[in-house]
Amino acid sequence: MMRYSIRGPHKGPALLATAVALATVAACSNGSPSGSGTSAASDTTSGTSASAVPTSAPPSPTPTPTRTYPLSTAPRTIPAVRDHEAARGPGWKPAAPAGVVVAANSAGLADEGRLLAGELGIPYRGTVAAGPGDVELALGGTGARESYTLTVRDNRVRITGPDEAGVFYGTRTLKQSVKGTGAMPEGVVTDAPAKPQRGLNVDIARKYFTAGWIEDRLREMADLKLNQFGLHFSDDQGFRIASDSHPEIVSAQHLSKAEVRRILALAQSLHITVVPEIDSPGHLGAVLRAHPDLQLRNVQGVPRQGAIDISKPASARIVDDLLREYSALFPGGWFHVGADEYQALTVRSPSTSYPQLATAARQKYGPQAGVQDLAEGWLNDRAAVVRAAGKTAKAWNDGFFRGGVVTADQRIEVEYWTGKEIGARPPAEYLAEGRRVVNLNDEYLYYVLGEPNQFTYPTGRRIYEQWTPLVLRGTTPVAARYAPQILGARLAVWCDLSAAQTQSQVANGIRMPLTALAQKVWDADRPSLTWDEFRTLATQVRD
Repeated sequence: MMRYSIRGPHKGPALLATAVALATVAACSNGSPSGSGTSAASDTTSGTSASAVPTSAPPSPTPTPTRTYPLSTAPRTIPAVRDHEAARGPGWKPAAPAGVVVAANSAGLADEGRLLAGELGIPYRGTVAAGPGDVELALGGTGARESYTLTVRDNRVRITGPDEAGVFYGTRTLKQSVKGTGAMPEGVVTDAPAKPQRGLNVDIARKYFTAGWIEDRLREMADLKLNQFGLHFSDDQGFRIASDSHPEIVSAQHLSKAEVRRILALAQSLHITVVPEIDSPGHLGAVLRAHPDLQLRNVQGVPRQGAIDISKPASARIVDDLLREYSALFPGGWFHVGADEYQALTVRSPSTSYPQLATAARQKYGPQAGVQDLAEGWLNDRAAVVRAAGKTAKAWNDGFFRGGVVTADQRIEVEYWTGKEIGARPPAEYLAEGRRVVNLNDEYLYYVLGEPNQFTYPTGRRIYEQWTPLVLRGTTPVAARYAPQILGARLAVWCDLSAAQTQSQVANGIRMPLTALAQKVWDADRPSLTWDEFRTLATQVRD
């Protein structure tokens, strides 16, 4: 237990007694052969009688006022920290002479240090020894990736982690605690996320969103310790990033590559990976408007909206051109290749309606192959293209089929969103096959503009109180033994009725759902706060 003493000058009778005693010592020493070497104590012990040297009784000890601090409580943050070791002490506040410093051998944390210093309103002093009141950032330790330890002791803060992301998350904890209460409590926080993929998905193809709006979402995500931003920029309604390989497909309203690079630079500084998505073989309407010869047509010659004819070699060439171009633009480790809602597979007899696809399937995969196998092979081929560029492929769950000649590559991550497709497979089937899955459950995590097709806007309360990463489909969780295969979750914004909300309304609408998601992917256990307490906390600690 730490005790803090407050010492001041003696007062009143104690002061008088002390003065008398000092005067007596001076009188006894006057004229003594030993002079300054003789004291009142030595005189007494050498046999001098009490009557020979009249003196007052020695003063009684003066009590020293002390302050004992109560044990600290965990900082109030979103997401809540996983573990806090309480201690006694005043905690830490950003006051002079405090600054932010970076430890030796941790120069890579300079950006994190500058950002935190600006947020706390204290100076950044670079790589120097920590002094009184300072916040020190340091790389080190053997914890899990994205973990950190935050120690508050002796009016100093030290944040350490095995990687820069972990230290950054420690700075988010400090920022939120100071914003909410003005201080960071004494003690030690040990923290790490439950899931490695945590984030937001935004459809900028159906609705154009400005670069500034996207950057604001990235900053919002970072403070919630979210680390993945899915960017769906190609669909039937638009293609929203400039292209060098196929400029003819780009919509009038789009992001320039300079804007994308600015977004990517910000994301990288906030430890967020941007995952691009070019959905195929469906949802390619914007591409097909410039290349109508590649559009899928049924046996009567009727075109299918957004679907490309995967029996034509030119279809693969144009999609692969785009996958290679944007793999080079986006530095992150993933590329989403879509694979959902291919219209050829939504009819009663695909081989009858699309004989060209059936013929191509048999030619490529043998006499038993059908249209489903051709589509599965298309997915594997596109995944191979992005894999050659150093990316892990992601694809929507309704692009993974059972019972065919061709099986989806095991290395492709399943992005589970629905169980409403024809031949719907329950989530446990994917997991039983050993596949890795990311949760985008359309029951809880789909924010669909205009609420078409019986979608309703998700609420933070429903996510907070009912959903966990195990709830992949509907409202029923899968068995807990599958938890390690569920990599995380993202809230998804889809702009089906693009005019239904403005950019600002979308930002406001997803604020609390995203906040609730952040809590549940950082720590999937039942939260300790009630929803009302959590919502109140969000207003206190979030920008």
